[in-house]
Amino acid sequence: MRRSGPRLRWASPRRSVARLALLLSAAGMLAGNADTLHPDALTAGHWTSDVVAGPNAYSVPVPMLTKKQGKRFAAGKEQFNEMWVLAPDPSGVWGLGPTFNEDRCVHCHVENGRSAAVPDGGEAVRGPLVRLSLEGLGEHGEPLPHPAYGDQLQNRGIEGRVPPEGRAVVNYREREMKFADGEIVKLREPEIEFRDLQFGDIDAATMRSLRVAPQLVGLGLLEGITEETILGFARQQPAQGISGRPNYVWDVENERRMMGRFGWKANQPTVRQQVAAAFMGDIGATSYLFQSENCPAAQLKCLDTPSAASCGGQGGCEGFTFRPEVNPSRLTNIALYLRTLSVPARRNALDPVVKHGEQLFEKAQCSSCHIPVIQVGTKDEIPPEVASATGILIRPYTDLLLHDMGEGLADGRPDFEASGQEWRTPPLWGIGLLPDVNGHSDLLHDGRARNIAEAILWHGGEAEPAREAFRTMPADDRAAMVKFVESI
Repeated sequence: MRRSGPRLRWASPRRSVARLALLLSAAGMLAGNADTLHPDALTAGHWTSDVVAGPNAYSVPVPMLTKKQGKRFAAGKEQFNEMWVLAPDPSGVWGLGPTFNEDRCVHCHVENGRSAAVPDGGEAVRGPLVRLSLEGLGEHGEPLPHPAYGDQLQNRGIEGRVPPEGRAVVNYREREMKFADGEIVKLREPEIEFRDLQFGDIDAATMRSLRVAPQLVGLGLLEGITEETILGFARQQPAQGISGRPNYVWDVENERRMMGRFGWKANQPTVRQQVAAAFMGDIGATSYLFQSENCPAAQLKCLDTPSAASCGGQGGCEGFTFRPEVNPSRLTNIALYLRTLSVPARRNALDPVVKHGEQLFEKAQCSSCHIPVIQVGTKDEIPPEVASATGILIRPYTDLLLHDMGEGLADGRPDFEASGQEWRTPPLWGIGLLPDVNGHSDLLHDGRARNIAEAILWHGGEAEPAREAFRTMPADDRAAMVKFVESI
């Protein structure tokens, strides 16, 4: 066990939390006004936000938070933005590293949005990262980490003490696809090049997968969809020529196998565990869910660096009593913050072109996986933070199931029961606001698609018939379908 400085900084001052709550309220961000929206625009019933443009579109809390929940939301928002540092640096929260990708959550999820793709010839930073694993499975079916680099390449370390593991540089190769009317689209496919590796080569036997950080709206509502509902989708789909299936993963907190919902391959079962895993993987901060620092045996300086997790508050860092660097209240606050971010209302829902695009989306059977309307479970079936959403109809455009998307999108890296060609159907709600919030429109798990049309053209495997339906449409119909997706 590693040791650290004399005192831990755990919680944000109450004054700053109260000030943040006041600022949110003054900005109109603690109460949406879904009652003023047309029913066709209600993406999530009374959980719908009426902020339909601008950089705050993904940052609005649901309007029915209790006073206690409002304070926790404000605290979670502040903690989501806080900088992590190495003890005893007084400028941030103790527990960073010793190797890591970013020093705060918001660097990956700016304005709760999606990170941009790595530019051609650029390095995977500020959201994009590279997952690593070897052939085989861990104790609970999880990917088997690389013995020298773990399950994620970390490009930063503690300056002067622990070296970064290395860098991942991305270059793109192009391929052409032709629409039936002769228009040619150039698609780009990323290739990863590792540089400055500190602990030996990453050989061809190592599976690697480039990932971008996804947007965060509506997570509590997705957690509120019952398992039986999701399994019902899987039972219905073979009649439509597709075969979605759930990923079953390990619930660390409850020590049981559970259906996965979050992550590009549905490899996390709950929002809470997703937050704890991101703290460990991206920031290097321990929690009571993930108690061991990410220091493979080959990384001696990493192993020897003092850890805030072994500190005892005012008593300093003598002894070996474990204290989580992400304390339980911080985990609870951030999980509530993410669960109660509302979903933006649809834009242009009554536009005739959008309506036509919706019909084309249905006709192409895109809605077989991107299921338009789902009912949230009962109060006993959903997390208490989303109890006010009991039984409402939501329009996430997902089934939360895994689908074989073909060789073109395959990363070759299994994750629990997900194969190297399978990906979870991503929800589409709010997708058209990505340029407003994050200034780009990069899509898919690695950001290779620069817009919605490119994302559709990358669909293969089970989704190939839907792709071909889109590819062979007249240009006006393609534009209408894209406009519909942008309206969701």
